Amino acid sequence: MADGGVGRASALLASGTLVSRVLGFVNAIVLAGAIGYIGAAADGFTLATQIPNSIYALIAGGLLSAVLVPQIVRAAVHEDGGQQFINRLITLGVVVFLVVTVAATLASPLLVDLYAQSGERGFTADGIALAVALSYWCLPQIFFYSLYSLLGNVLNARNVFGPFTWAPALNNVIAIAGIGVFILVFGPDPAHRDASTWTPGMIALLGGTATLGIAVQALVLTLFWRRAGLTFRPDFRWRGVGLGRVGSAGAWVFGMILLTQLAAIVETRVATLATGSASLGVLKYAWLVFMLPHSIVTVSITTAYFTRMSAHARDGRLDEVRSDLSAALRAILLIMVFAAVGLAVLSLPFSAIFGGRFEDVAALAAVIAAYLLGLIPFTVVFLMQRVFYSLDDTRTVFWLQVVHSVTFVAGVLLVAMAPTTVIAIGIAVCMSLASLLQMVVSAILLRPRIGGLDARHVALRFVQYFGSALLAGGVGAAVTWFLGGYSDGGFGSSSRVGGILTMIAGGTAMAIVYFGVLWVIRNPELRAFAEPIRSRLGRRTTE
Repeated sequence: MADGGVGRASALLASGTLVSRVLGFVNAIVLAGAIGYIGAAADGFTLATQIPNSIYALIAGGLLSAVLVPQIVRAAVHEDGGQQFINRLITLGVVVFLVVTVAATLASPLLVDLYAQSGERGFTADGIALAVALSYWCLPQIFFYSLYSLLGNVLNARNVFGPFTWAPALNNVIAIAGIGVFILVFGPDPAHRDASTWTPGMIALLGGTATLGIAVQALVLTLFWRRAGLTFRPDFRWRGVGLGRVGSAGAWVFGMILLTQLAAIVETRVATLATGSASLGVLKYAWLVFMLPHSIVTVSITTAYFTRMSAHARDGRLDEVRSDLSAALRAILLIMVFAAVGLAVLSLPFSAIFGGRFEDVAALAAVIAAYLLGLIPFTVVFLMQRVFYSLDDTRTVFWLQVVHSVTFVAGVLLVAMAPTTVIAIGIAVCMSLASLLQMVVSAILLRPRIGGLDARHVALRFVQYFGSALLAGGVGAAVTWFLGGYSDGGFGSSSRVGGILTMIAGGTAMAIVYFGVLWVIRNPELRAFAEPIRSRLGRRTTE
């Protein structure tokens, strides 16, 4: 894929992800208006939707994106263009996903007990019952999440990028509609914070529409199969086209994801000790804010580069892999450094968008800020992992995850002894510190594999970005303070409208300063990004 192709693919991915994320935030805001983000109902629904996500990640998520894209690229040199490999792979995937989904749904009470603490510090009996009931409706999401990931990664490997990033928009539209009906029929928050007030109809409506949206998200991808030059026929002959190689590589990825999910169980059980204050619901909303720039920028650019890096690694062109890594890092950090500083400055008015009392808003903002400490390391690790995957090295990624998980779990177990009011903040800080350590170790191990990291070039750009972002952050903090974004009852912290307007004002001021400084110092990444826009505007003025 040429540089222009990567740019176009990245733009397509980013646009689809941006629309999906905007709708995802609307979904979250509407959900907070229905059941809040602090209390038994919010924590119960968060747990019910987290369990299928965790199981999906274990059986499919990382394995599909990390292992199958390089394997599908390699299978493309087969006489049939990889069609037989893909047919057998999808058939096997559907069978495995269905079996696991049925088993997990039947085991819903056991899974809730595994993930949640109950008792004096933790879920009440009514809270556990609500989480189990919602889980019966939500656990079928395992099948549809897995199918979506499988089909989407096949399309990505065939350079059909758009559907995978645009399909979640349909999911969010359906979920928003379901929550809207819920509010109309049963009323808004705080009427449902008490788990004992929930009825079977409420559970079916909220859980059922959540699962319906994910089903549509997966099934719509089948409409784009022919665009990728594929036709699907079930094929149960799973030998002879290289699936053994997938299994060998996938074993390390499975081990990595297993570690991640074991750490997630520890995290969730510790977080549920704080049910009634900042707990699972707050961590979910804070993570949503944290993942916004990552999913729009990092995932979009990395996904487009990943297929190219896999092809370069297949052909032994490690200098091209190193060049891709450097270019991707410099492009990603241009936005991510600004996002980390800007979101930290605006964390309180951002939290006000989700509603609630000032103390609830402040609690959410503190967790967001704690997560943002690790945004840059998290981003760099994500990209470096894809370099290892392109080199068909999943073993190293497993050991890197061991470093992260051991560090994170040790920290979270210490946090369990803290007062309930700071448990969520402590968990977020542990995640940031573990990501920082993982980034350092990843860089040390990757450097000799590809003959260097172009670290001096990347570090110079990071210093430019970070210095500009600090100046911009100071301006943004002044604007936010002036608009009452940091005070109880202030314009920027006491309402959704105030929070949105304060974010617009503060974010605009920061963007002007940040990009203005980089433009003055002639930052090449910013100028490369802006040049096509300037050229197009110039052509229009001369027409």
